[in-house]
Amino acid sequence: MKAKTMAPDVLIRGLQRSFAGGLAYAGFLSLFVNLLLLIVPLFMMQVQDRVVVSRSYDTLTMLLVIAVIGLVLYGVIEFIRSLTFQTMASIFARQLNLPALQAAVSASLEHGSGQATQAIRDLNDIRYFIASSAIATPLEAAWSPIFLAVLFALHPVYGLVGIVSLVILLVLGVLSDVLTRRVLKEANAEGVASINDVGASLRHAETIEAMGMLPALATRWRSQQLAMIEHLDIGTRRGKFIAALTRSSRMTMQLAIYATGAVLIIRNEVTAGTLMAASILLGRLLAPFDSMIADWRQWVLAATAWNRVKELLQSRTSQRQTVPTPPTQGELVVDRVVFAPAGSEQTVIKSVSFTLQPGEVLGIVGPSGAGKSTLARLMVGVLKPNVGGIYLDGHNVYLWERGSFGAMVGYLPQSVSLLNGTIAENIARLRKPDPHAILEAARIAGVHELIGRLPLGYDTHVNDGDFKLSGGQRQRIGLARALYGMPRLIVLDEPNANLDAEGEQSLIRAITAAREAGAIVMLIAHRPSVMQVVDKILVLREGRVQQFGPRSAIAGMITPGGLVEMDPAARPPAPAASSAIREVTA
Repeated sequence: MKAKTMAPDVLIRGLQRSFAGGLAYAGFLSLFVNLLLLIVPLFMMQVQDRVVVSRSYDTLTMLLVIAVIGLVLYGVIEFIRSLTFQTMASIFARQLNLPALQAAVSASLEHGSGQATQAIRDLNDIRYFIASSAIATPLEAAWSPIFLAVLFALHPVYGLVGIVSLVILLVLGVLSDVLTRRVLKEANAEGVASINDVGASLRHAETIEAMGMLPALATRWRSQQLAMIEHLDIGTRRGKFIAALTRSSRMTMQLAIYATGAVLIIRNEVTAGTLMAASILLGRLLAPFDSMIADWRQWVLAATAWNRVKELLQSRTSQRQTVPTPPTQGELVVDRVVFAPAGSEQTVIKSVSFTLQPGEVLGIVGPSGAGKSTLARLMVGVLKPNVGGIYLDGHNVYLWERGSFGAMVGYLPQSVSLLNGTIAENIARLRKPDPHAILEAARIAGVHELIGRLPLGYDTHVNDGDFKLSGGQRQRIGLARALYGMPRLIVLDEPNANLDAEGEQSLIRAITAAREAGAIVMLIAHRPSVMQVVDKILVLREGRVQQFGPRSAIAGMITPGGLVEMDPAARPPAPAASSAIREVTA
């Protein structure tokens, strides 16, 4: 099963099982790595006790050949283990990249884009951590009893020195965790919040520069940075203190093993070769624990990043369908839709119902705050109604599989954003471009000649922060993107906000072409000039339908504020949802 079709809990459990399996295999390889590391101390001991005493070149040659073969084998196994970690990191990235991005995009609709960008950073941080050497140290520490056993085999006193040294490092490791874990987590959280805040602000660089907001922004960012730096400095100082204490302790332990060996040699309880071997073995015994103390910050940050990714996945359980729906053409039914933003007690859309047939154009008007843009986002499935549903040819637009739904819908939001890429890629919605469809959409939107005057035409590179295009140019390119492929449902939110008279005429021609092609068009606009092309008008006030009906019956009653002035008794009855849709809802 593909990762993108899995439930988050199933995906996380599967990934954890795969990760545990990879660690078990790497741990098995670590056994042989640690056994082969015994070659050097044992070789040096044998040279000291046998070769030097016997002056035998044959014995030296035989020991050297065996040692070289063993070290070559060590290098091969170590390389395989490193590839294991790299494969684990690759599997992690492949299985989580798309689900995490989908969950982050969903979260950004509610909380802004900071969570989405942070999720990508977290994935990269975890992948780098898995592929790094830091993750291997616990596996090496797990086999440290091998070196301890050899120390005891050389002499019990060597083993006791090894145990005491190990206990000291373990105590220092626990102390490092106690002193640094909380402050490092706080520093990381403050750093993430600061980056997200600055990133969100820099997307409005033009406003910041024009209105002199940079000093205030810098002051706020500096206060956030100072809080993060304070916690980071505390954690770093504590970590460095423990690391320095650990290094000092290790060197003291090396002196202790040498002194112990000297005493044992004087008493004729061991040979001189064991002294050198015991020193190397003690170093190998303590090295993983020393590394874990030094790498502890990486472990804390990786664990924090994984918890954020896991929480993001588990909190964004997708309710979308995963099976693509074939192209369709039918009526649009809005059935008693109620919507309130998450965490808010205020209902923005209150029991809105109406029906549109293919080829009809609906104009939506109303005062500011009436819920027009929210209704537009509900129409394209960006938001989920709390009650009721929106159906295109009987299919719920929110549950619709996004890939096939994207081919059926065109959307021009109030704030037009162009993605990083060429104009052709933007119009084609970053899909494999169809040159004919791109040109057709641009011509219908009346932007073909404008694009032709740009330096590279359709290959001109743009992005969301690019100021080379005017607001009207960006809006018309966004309109061409909405019309690409001539979708069956087109929702335009204030499409003439930045357009001049020529641009408005192009917009009217585009809406007319979409209507003639059988599309359902929803148009939110305040200027009455563009309303001449609509068939019906819906007036929203405080989230409710104040009026709905043919343009000829309603247009003359709309005030500049978007309200309807008429006798309430003369209002047509509110549109009711069809019985077929009520059955679908049930």
